[in-house]
Amino acid sequence: MYADKINRIISLYKENNIKVKKGLSDKQIKLAQEYYNVIFPQDFEELLATIRPVQSFYDWSDFSKKNVALLNEKLAWPVEGALFDVENNNFWLKSWGEKPSEIEERLLTAKNHMEMVPKLIPVMGHRYISSEPNEVGNPIYSVYQMDIIFYGENIWDYFEIEFEKKKHSDIAYSKMKKIPFWHDIITNIEYLVDSYSGMVLPNND
Repeated sequence: MYADKINRIISLYKENNIKVKKGLSDKQIKLAQEYYNVIFPQDFEELLATIRPVQSFYDWSDFSKKNVALLNEKLAWPVEGALFDVENNNFWLKSWGEKPSEIEERLLTAKNHMEMVPKLIPVMGHRYISSEPNEVGNPIYSVYQMDIIFYGENIWDYFEIEFEKKKHSDIAYSKMKKIPFWHDIITNIEYLVDSYSGMVLPNND
């Protein structure tokens, strides 16, 4: 269905000297979704089923201890980033209600709310695609704590931006699918945020 778009991505990888190998089988994709409790949107799933870059891309077929730990870390990254900002950067959303005075209660409240938002799936680095809704055309986000921006109108558009074939400023924001919570966090941050003292970064990449 997406042969032309996937061939375009293959050409972008070749231009950047990134080798690709055969994609995941249906069995491997099903196993990965069950194991990590995620749902791959159809366009992202077809990409995974067709090509598998040997670098700069997550390998959902590798169940080695090291790779499982990596994927679990990346899946937890959006929630952990929010909690880090709650604890270190005075981050709090008005939609979470009144801010508790105790940090332990603030973290628990924030965690409970964050675990209810649409789950993000790592694509490459800290670029993510939403697993919900389970349909094509979900946007791509760059996620670093609560510093979140759009990074592609969809999975295909994302690669054009990632490999600098399209300017980030040329993203058609008006066409962006509105994913609950994540869209609001980017477009209505002044309304949603009760307070935010600034950026303190964790001691890792």
